[in-house]
This record gives sequence, C-alpha cells and structure tokens, in this order.
Amino acid sequence: MTDAERAEVRAAMPVPAWLFRRGGRPEAYCHREMLDAVRYLVDNGVKWTALPVDFPYWRAVYDFSHRRCVNLCQFVSI
Repeated sequence: MTDAERAEVRAAMPVPAWLFRRGGRPEAYCHREMLDAVRYLVDNGVKWTALPVDFPYWRAVYDFSHRRCVNLCQFVSI
C-alpha cells in the first residue's frame, strides 16, 4: 500500500477506543499490515488459513476485517 492510498483509507478507519481512554486495549498489529493482508486475500482469492506468514496471524486479520466490514468494503472498491 502506498502512502497516498494509506492517507485515503486512514480517514475512513475508525479511531480505536483506547486512544480516547474509553477502555479496551491496544491492537496487536498495525492497521497498515492488516489492510495489506486483506488486500492480498482479495487480490489472490486465497483462503483465510492460507495467508502467508509475512502477514499477521489469519484469525487476527479475519477479526479485523469483520469489525470494519463497511469501511473495508469501500476501500477494496477503490
């Protein structure tokens, strides 16, 4: 993902609650890594469990994408 793409997507991503001190804990992976993993899945059509080891753990990417499904659907169509 280029920096220009990242800037566009960042505006659509919700800010985590822990940054506003409303509870929760920091996420284990960077959003950029998660978005790269989701883009890889969409582009290559692989299964969640077949995600390469260069990306975060497949279950973390799966949970991330489902928590932000509406925003990611808009992103993937770009």
